[in-house]
Amino acid sequence: MSKGLVCVFGANGFVGHYVVRRLAKDGWRVRACVRRPHTAGDLKVMGAVGQIQLVQANIRYKKSVEQAVQGCDAVINLAGILVEQGRQNFNAVHVLGTKNIAGAAKAAGVKNVVHVSALGADPQSDSNYARTKAEGEQAVTTAVPTADIVRPSILFGAGDGFFTRFARLANLSLALPLLGGGATKFQPLYGDDLAHAICKIVGRGSTGKTWEFGGAQTFTFKQLLQFTLNAIDKNRLLVPVPWALSSLMGVFGEISGYVPLVTPFITRDQVKMLKTDNVVSGAFPGLVDLGIEAETIDAVIPDSLAHFRKYGQFHQPSVSS
Repeated sequence: MSKGLVCVFGANGFVGHYVVRRLAKDGWRVRACVRRPHTAGDLKVMGAVGQIQLVQANIRYKKSVEQAVQGCDAVINLAGILVEQGRQNFNAVHVLGTKNIAGAAKAAGVKNVVHVSALGADPQSDSNYARTKAEGEQAVTTAVPTADIVRPSILFGAGDGFFTRFARLANLSLALPLLGGGATKFQPLYGDDLAHAICKIVGRGSTGKTWEFGGAQTFTFKQLLQFTLNAIDKNRLLVPVPWALSSLMGVFGEISGYVPLVTPFITRDQVKMLKTDNVVSGAFPGLVDLGIEAETIDAVIPDSLAHFRKYGQFHQPSVSS
């Protein structure tokens, strides 16, 4: 027996793959909404034949969102960006796109809604990312008061945007930058743990709660970079970079983003975000309230970064590591 039809926006992203797989396993029919369905064929094989339907939808275009939500029992919004590129900017995706999704859910009478935001979302933040994430939260709760807001810390897993990025940089450089000195704290969360939590919330029905999800351990930025180097068995200098110089690096990163197919390593907005610890506050329910035990980076990251070692999975650790 199917639990119903759930519409997932941002289904082809890093978190989306975990969420779609979990939903299918839990017995939902999934309408996976993506901008380019021809690039998301791998999603269809995550469930039984016909269980997962690919739909073209761009959250910046209201009509496509309204059509995608029709006939659904639940809506999950995973759409988000870390770097602005062209028309995919923070305001368009985090605010206007979210308003379109929330408005479509309201018009279709869908009350079971989960919106993924981020730890650090703050309407007063200097960071455009954090500020627009907060505006998106407000848009969702205004349109659908029963919607649940999910705020995760940085995510890890195969192909993530943190450990994978720095492992790649370590293979190209003799040093890694400790932005702001490397003292900023993080609570890395496994992508599948976030997906598990989202599926549990949708399964019981959203009730207007705000959740904060962090991983099992808290680390400084420096500790995470050292962990990454140990995982790929590389010796690299960790060079402290003051905030002023970090912002200058962000400028050059943004300039590199104008080159086709190049994603900036760092932007000025990301530097602003790095000035604030990315850990749960304890003021909102978390994974433990859903009965989920967080996975550790030790259990996942070394294997996910194996291809960055000199001989891949056959690499023998050096004596110094």
